[in-house]
Amino acid sequence: MFRTTPLIAALALSFAASDSYAAVASPATIPGEKDIIDTAVSAGSFTTLAAALEAAGLVDALKGDGPFTVFAPTDAAFAKLPKGTVETLLRPENRASLTGILTFHVVPGRLPAANVVTLTSTDTLNGQRASISTQDGVMIAEAGVVKTDIECSNGIIHVIDSVMLPSDDTIVDIAINNGSFGTLVAAVKAAGLVDTLSSDGPFTVFAPTDAAFAKLPKEILGALLKKENKQTLTDILTYHVVSGRVFGDQAIGARSAATVQGQKVDFTIRDGGLFANDSAVVANDIQARNGVIHVIDSVLLPPGLELPAPSGRLVIGIYNEQPGAALASQLGIDAHASLLLTRIVKGSMAEACGLREFDVITHIDGMPATDEALKKAKTNAGFGGEIAMTVIREGRTQKIACGVGIEDS
Repeated sequence: MFRTTPLIAALALSFAASDSYAAVASPATIPGEKDIIDTAVSAGSFTTLAAALEAAGLVDALKGDGPFTVFAPTDAAFAKLPKGTVETLLRPENRASLTGILTFHVVPGRLPAANVVTLTSTDTLNGQRASISTQDGVMIAEAGVVKTDIECSNGIIHVIDSVMLPSDDTIVDIAINNGSFGTLVAAVKAAGLVDTLSSDGPFTVFAPTDAAFAKLPKEILGALLKKENKQTLTDILTYHVVSGRVFGDQAIGARSAATVQGQKVDFTIRDGGLFANDSAVVANDIQARNGVIHVIDSVLLPPGLELPAPSGRLVIGIYNEQPGAALASQLGIDAHASLLLTRIVKGSMAEACGLREFDVITHIDGMPATDEALKKAKTNAGFGGEIAMTVIREGRTQKIACGVGIEDS
């Protein structure tokens, strides 16, 4: 269900910033004698709208000074909704949901038709934006505009042929249902932020995809999801959240914004695309009931944040044994100071650096290759470090630098 602030307070705030809606007075029109409510009632084709406004407690607000622009669905428009929808919305327990829908039809200020057709969207009192297109007639949020510029004493009415429905999903709902944010959802749950990001907000969330999280070492990600690192995880996640709705064009104009974590995120345009710090915004302005989502291709890390050290056994992902005497003799090496690789673990650091089954390691960090030398090299390198190896493959010697990973404990 929709959760909205009281409309009177929302109206008071909206007029203070009405310039941002491109809703301006038209010098070619003269305000009508009746207010928006009386005009709609006297027309005779907005009885359902009038009943809905009464049920939502919005009549007095829309009889106020305004000015407002109302995209008014006719009775026929309401009749297009599934059977029983209007009756359900008019019930007292659904007043918040009804209010959310009705305020999605109201724009603060006067927005005559001549201005409407110059826009691609407009901000509504609901908080969400309604898209506008003129490709096949004038459409707003998929509703056709069938009559324009009905002048009222406190605004303008444009008649539409369908009821406009704002998003009723929360930010969390969208992330769960999308299928590309499994890691983000798991992290939000681990940090205990589900209720917060499901609340009224509104919030702007820069949402890393699963592929974005996959750019982090899996060991680091695993460590972040542990209870003892909850605060660090929370700091990272809240660095992706800005209070209020910040749409893409507003981000470009603002250049930066303070996050809920406390530090700023910077917005730039590179190669024609929007970036948040060094993360590309790959999809923007996904609207939710309680905010807006921008999809990013990398995880944002707060400046100066120290990531938790993963715990577990240091590994490179090999199984080895001493080469036999015959092989050692053939290669001219010391069988007791070399390691024959018998298996490479799939997805391991060893596989990534190019080690292969049946390679023979003769030196590790310049020392003869023994199990003890390998253990010492891993300890010295630590997680994320590298070990220098001399390897014999098919009779040829080559140098390989292999990264050190960690086996989750």
